[in-house]
Amino acid sequence: MLLDNRVKLRRKIRQRRRLLSDQQQQQHAAEACAQTLKMPVFLRARRIAFYIPADGELDPLPLLAKAQQLNKECYLPVLRPLKQQRLWFARWQPGEPLGANRYGIAEPVHCYNRLIPAWALDLVLTPLVAFDEQGNRLGMGGGYYDRSFAFLRRRQYWYKPVLAGYAYEFQRTSGLHNEQWDIPLELIITEQKVHLVKP
Repeated sequence: MLLDNRVKLRRKIRQRRRLLSDQQQQQHAAEACAQTLKMPVFLRARRIAFYIPADGELDPLPLLAKAQQLNKECYLPVLRPLKQQRLWFARWQPGEPLGANRYGIAEPVHCYNRLIPAWALDLVLTPLVAFDEQGNRLGMGGGYYDRSFAFLRRRQYWYKPVLAGYAYEFQRTSGLHNEQWDIPLELIITEQKVHLVKP
């Protein structure tokens, strides 16, 4: 029953994202960018992971352009070739080549000399399908982010990377079920506000 609810929620929110016009998507991306630029966690961060939007996701690329102007290192997720269902992160600038991975999602190509592990990042903007106020994140179901950042469950003496969801406000829902392997978000940025998750 729980799995069925997740499938229905994914379908509903993905459909709503796809109904946004190009103008609405651009407006929301600009508003979320403005929200993020005011945040101390963003201003302090040196290495930031973004993503290439797909399927109507909130576009972080305007923020990536601002980050580059501030001389921050910008990264995109890359499927790890030798360790299944994990991510590495490749330094990237707009205009550098992208190719489709096995899921059809764009990622940097010819980037193996620019890869860093997940723990080396300061801030990670994560795509998602739904989130709640407790920092629970519903993704596409592959578990790549959860597995890649599983080390954060053992975190005691270090405070990075910060995991920040990046989504439209209408993707907020209540009471997402948290599986034992799920890695919670510390904050969620939308076009309307920043949701801070209380510990």
